[in-house]
Amino acid sequence: MSDTEKNIHASCVAIGAKGVLLLGPSGAGKSNLALRLIDDGAQLVADDRTILFIDKGTLWAKAPATIRGLIEIRGVGIVQMPARARVKIALVVKLGKEEMRLPVHRHWKAPLKSTLVPQIALEARFSSSPAKIRAALRAFAQGLFSDTFITK
Repeated sequence: MSDTEKNIHASCVAIGAKGVLLLGPSGAGKSNLALRLIDDGAQLVADDRTILFIDKGTLWAKAPATIRGLIEIRGVGIVQMPARARVKIALVVKLGKEEMRLPVHRHWKAPLKSTLVPQIALEARFSSSPAKIRAALRAFAQGLFSDTFITK
C-alpha cells in the first residue's frame, strides 16, 4: 500500500457513475445495506475493506485485490458477485443513529489530502435507507435542497 492510498473499514457501491462509501463499526449494517442497494441495481465495489485513492484531485475507491468481487451476506456466507473495479466517491453514508429531520449538510474529510465529500447519517436497517441514499445523491448533484416547504 502506497502513501497515496488508504485502506479503511468501509463498504462501497456504485450507483451509476457515483460511488457511495458506507462507513460504520462492525455490525452497523454496511454489507446488508450494500446488498440491498445492489439488489436494486447498484454494483459492488468493495465490502468491509475499501482502498481510497486520489486521481486527478478526485477521491476514488476500489477493493483490495484479495477480496475483490466478494461480499459477506450474514446467514448465507461469503459470496462472489460482479464488481466494478473503481468508482469516484460522490457520497459518504455514516451508519448509526440518524440525525435530526432537517440536518445541517456535512462533508466528510477523506484521510487523503483535504478532499471533502458530502456526508449523510442513516440507520442502515430502515427499509427507506436505499431510497434516501439515491435521493441524497440526486439532491447533492443537482442542488435540490430546500429549507422549507413554503414556495416563494
